[in-house]
Amino acid sequence: MIPVISLVGKSNVGKTTMMEKILREIKKRGWKVATIKHDTHGFDIDKPGKDTWRHAEAGADTVVISSPAKFAMISKVEQELTLDEIAERISGVDIIITEGYKRGNKPKIEVFRSGVYDELLCEPEELIAIASDVTFDLGVPCYGLDDAPGLVDLLEKLYLRK
Repeated sequence: MIPVISLVGKSNVGKTTMMEKILREIKKRGWKVATIKHDTHGFDIDKPGKDTWRHAEAGADTVVISSPAKFAMISKVEQELTLDEIAERISGVDIIITEGYKRGNKPKIEVFRSGVYDELLCEPEELIAIASDVTFDLGVPCYGLDDAPGLVDLLEKLYLRK
């Protein structure tokens, strides 16, 4: 089973920026990684008028687009898939990192910025680490917001094996 780690935090604390830093560090070390972004508002990646959009509008339940460099699959669902159901569809990577899923059952790294909110979103027992501009004494490793190497060291120790 591919390990799944969730990067969580409230809006505007820098989750996406932290994700980018962690991804660059993981890739620099030679690991293969998949990401899953949770969007509670819904999304649309097909542009109206494009061929794949037209296929879906005509009734296709699943639309795949493929090129020599990448492919994407868009499937209609009756209800939101669970994180485990999504992770089961991913292969060929060493680790999956999500952005979001703060209520999910996966180990979490919380991104916390003191100027944005006053307390952590998660309970300490849900966390494997905190990335923050302040330190916490909760028995959970705390890393600076620029310490992606330290966070990836932790991920390697806990989840990644050569």
